[in-house]
Amino acid sequence: MTLALKFFLFVIVWCMVPKVYCQYDPLKDFCRRFGHQSAVVDNRLYIDGGFVNWKPFAASSQNYSNPFLLYSDLSSSEHGMPQLYSNLSKNATIPSVNGGALWEDSVNKRLYLYGGEYYQTPPPSFSLFSYDILYDNWANLGPPRGSGTVTPSSYGAGVSISWRGEAYYYGGWFNKDSVPGWTGPPQASNRLIKYTMDSNTFSNLTGPDNVKRADGSMVFIPAGDAGMLVYFGGSMDYYGNGTITPQSMSQIFIYDIANTKWYSQTATGRVPENRRRFCSGATWSQDQSSYNIYLYGGAGFLPSATGYDDIYILTIPSFKWIRGPYPPGSNSSGPYPKSMMTCNVVNNAQMLVIGGTYSNDTTYMCDADVVYGQHNMNLGEENPNNAIWAEYQPTLTTYAVPTDILTVVGGQNHGGAKVTAPVSGFDSPDMSVLMTRKAAIATRSPTRVATNTATNTSSASSSSGLSGGAIAGIVIGSLAAIIGIFVAGCCFIRRRQKHYKGPRQNGQSSHLNRVQSIPQSAWGTGYGAPSSGITSPINTNPMTLFRQPQHSPVMLPSAQDRSPIELGSDGVHYQSNASLSLAHADFLGGGHKYTSSSPQVHPVHEMHTPSPHPSNVEPAAEYFVAGSATQDSYTIPQPLSPHRSPLRTPNSVDPRGPQPGSPYFAPAPQTEFP
Repeated sequence: MTLALKFFLFVIVWCMVPKVYCQYDPLKDFCRRFGHQSAVVDNRLYIDGGFVNWKPFAASSQNYSNPFLLYSDLSSSEHGMPQLYSNLSKNATIPSVNGGALWEDSVNKRLYLYGGEYYQTPPPSFSLFSYDILYDNWANLGPPRGSGTVTPSSYGAGVSISWRGEAYYYGGWFNKDSVPGWTGPPQASNRLIKYTMDSNTFSNLTGPDNVKRADGSMVFIPAGDAGMLVYFGGSMDYYGNGTITPQSMSQIFIYDIANTKWYSQTATGRVPENRRRFCSGATWSQDQSSYNIYLYGGAGFLPSATGYDDIYILTIPSFKWIRGPYPPGSNSSGPYPKSMMTCNVVNNAQMLVIGGTYSNDTTYMCDADVVYGQHNMNLGEENPNNAIWAEYQPTLTTYAVPTDILTVVGGQNHGGAKVTAPVSGFDSPDMSVLMTRKAAIATRSPTRVATNTATNTSSASSSSGLSGGAIAGIVIGSLAAIIGIFVAGCCFIRRRQKHYKGPRQNGQSSHLNRVQSIPQSAWGTGYGAPSSGITSPINTNPMTLFRQPQHSPVMLPSAQDRSPIELGSDGVHYQSNASLSLAHADFLGGGHKYTSSSPQVHPVHEMHTPSPHPSNVEPAAEYFVAGSATQDSYTIPQPLSPHRSPLRTPNSVDPRGPQPGSPYFAPAPQTEFP
């Protein structure tokens, strides 16, 4: 009875404390998300952690750590985007971090959560957590094992290669929110972390040089003997004290997996302005004569700290930057700079851009809330309007090289690129050979066998009476059931209180509940997936799918905690370099202070430690950011299919978004870069 009373009192206290689990619905109350991590396995795009803003969203609203694991069904397209679901398990013992990596293993059907920052709570000692897609549960795999010390960082660059059973993470920030017991200013990493999935072991490898980096992006391309990692952009931390300078977008780092060797290559063309915390994804022509990396958005550096709303394409092996088709005009950014989103390429043909935070909007409207902040790039522009921003097509599984790239490298939609080397040649002779090779995609066998969890009871163990263990089990089970009913009641009461704390808004849409079964097959025939060997358990649990109302049904009071526009990855103002002109720049994003430009980094061919000279400050790149969203700021193209939902005012039109009257037209939210 004493134990039962303790549990009862605990549940009462638990329900009295404002909890995201009871107070907010991840679908109905969604307004925007950023700083999360995402991954694709078969026909699901998983979204974990990061920050969310719930409805109603205002200047006084809080940034909440997202405790939910969500997934988008890539085989569906409702309102022009995949339908989002929130019925996956994730309890309070599983970290909800921002700026981490979600590595996918599409062979063994697992996700691995690595790195990231904890929000409003000290980080614990590192343990690797894994989500089992087949059985919908999490496992703590413990502290890192393997060669070398591994200290996870945040806002580095992560990539997973399922068919090799490997994942990588380069750079990132060590600070008080990512490392237990960290004191002093943040510091970036210069290491490449390798994780081997089948053996659950880590390796601490060298980076391309001794420079510490963070906030960039890394993708995998199947070139060379075993594939290559391509890293670019982000910040450099030369002094190890959080003073950041831009990493030039013209310097591309390539890691040859087979030979464990780094190379550097200078890219030419329309090089993007320096940026950080953007997102990117890679695809390639059918004959692999060109590998094309699509980049979207990102936060800027002073003096262009607002950031960018644009698309660039890095085509390899010519290492040529191409200005993408959005926005029209080659010298301006779009009106809605965005950063801290994720990009996931689906079937080599489309790239879903999930969430992100805006840096120049003060309307506090939601990010395409009817489609939960999902935006789709049709990489080959294969739609009736030949548009880059377009409705998601579940059946589109091939990539056609678009005109933007063909005009630079030649060839046809299926490949046949004519320009297969940089205009001034490769910076390393090895690269001229490696780029002619195609990685052999090996078949990796699953390392586990999934069986039905039900077991037959043995007659030998049966007895005519109940044992002490059985009685204890009945008592504990009954107690758990009572607690569960009580918790459900608390949540119901809290949600009822939420709905009646304020008046309903006129024109509010009612919630439409629709029951739909979870897809029965957890397997698929996606890239790197086995054709046989594991049987998926049948999932018979129904789920409830809510349509998103156009307006919040309530007006919840929001206590002022920390304004969304003031959120940083930590609270430390980084040390600045007094010799640089902007040494006393204002706090912006992640607690960083910005120098005016980057110290010159000499190209490294076969990677050796460079000798950077911080006193050599190159001029900051000039970049025009459209001051308004009026039609005079850029040329409005022909109406596009519904695909995005950015801010719209009576005198402004965003060519990325659906036209007025489309099924999910809604203004975009805004907070400055955290």
